[in-house]
Amino acid sequence: MRKYNYEAKDSKTNKIVKASVQADSERSAAKLLIDQGFTPLIIKEDESDKSKLFSFLNRITTKDKIVFTRQFATLIAAGLPLATSLHTILEQTENKRFRDIIQDVIASVEGGRTLADSFGKHPEVFDKVFLALIAAGEASGTLDQSLTRLANQQEKDEETMSRIRGALTYPVIVLVVILGVMAFMLLTVVPQVAQLYKSLGKELPLLTKLMIALADLAIHWWWLMIIALGAAVFFIAQWLKTESGIYTAALVKLNVPLFKNMFRKLYMQRFARTGQSLLSSGVAMLDMLSITGEALNNVIVQKSVEKAADKVKGGKALSEALAPEAYILPLLPQMIKIGEQSGKIDEMLGKVSIIYERELDEQIKAISTAIEPVLMVVLAVVAGSMVAAILFPIYNLVNTITTVH
Repeated sequence: MRKYNYEAKDSKTNKIVKASVQADSERSAAKLLIDQGFTPLIIKEDESDKSKLFSFLNRITTKDKIVFTRQFATLIAAGLPLATSLHTILEQTENKRFRDIIQDVIASVEGGRTLADSFGKHPEVFDKVFLALIAAGEASGTLDQSLTRLANQQEKDEETMSRIRGALTYPVIVLVVILGVMAFMLLTVVPQVAQLYKSLGKELPLLTKLMIALADLAIHWWWLMIIALGAAVFFIAQWLKTESGIYTAALVKLNVPLFKNMFRKLYMQRFARTGQSLLSSGVAMLDMLSITGEALNNVIVQKSVEKAADKVKGGKALSEALAPEAYILPLLPQMIKIGEQSGKIDEMLGKVSIIYERELDEQIKAISTAIEPVLMVVLAVVAGSMVAAILFPIYNLVNTITTVH
């Protein structure tokens, strides 16, 4: 996404509006403006935002979004007008890129656009769940409640992802230690042992020969290894953006040993929490399913939700539509069925999200417990192999000297 500054005529008010918009190209920016009821007069790419380093340093974090939503909810609940609330938040926002987006939203709101349309000009920051809840809140006059639901959901999602990242931090640290030990032994100790045996004209054990070959590769061809690693990372990253890459990544998450139950419960928890927020705000069932499916961030589970939505459109109950889908865990349709019978589907979804949240916590702890001994075994095998490669030739050398004497 690139940032474009524009001047456009608002078809509703006939006023000239100056602001900025995020789009893939100038033509995309023009189309986006026309769709929003503007007649583009001037569109220019913002040169100040060209630097990749600048974009990285000024990226909008999840924490920035959570703080924005929570502050916005508080100010609207206190009775402040939209524009005044946004101006107040703007003064407290430090991130330059986020400030530019808020300024654009303010200009759009003051120009007569709805809040949902104004946020919708920046889909890279405000997702469909955010926009749907804002639109529902505006339509029903309960914007403060919608914003509070949004803030609560964002905080819960970030809390869950933080726990998952925490569970994966330990394995990463251990792997880094393993690689560090290997690099140290290969680059310092193994070459000295090889030189000693070479000077004595002795035959090295097979394991030591293998280690020496790896050491030679690391010492003389390190630049080629870095290029190969960089190329591999680049091509994998590009492939993961393709349709087949996205599908494969989704399939791996759902079936990878040790982690598959965690991911499946994460998607169910996300479905339930997002669905509850949308239904509570008055979003229609089919719209809820469409938006929630995208929010899951897994194309395979999303397709299951889309199939269920087609069945609901055909007259089936949501619980019946979800039950046969392979990656929908049984508890979700069972609880939804109770909600359908009582007329409180949103409340049941809220309860399901709490249940899966607790199960997810237990799953994360179980994964952390299971990973630890596996990593210890890997570390022991690697360290043992390195030590054996060094000690075997030394032991043989000592035996040779002893035999001679």
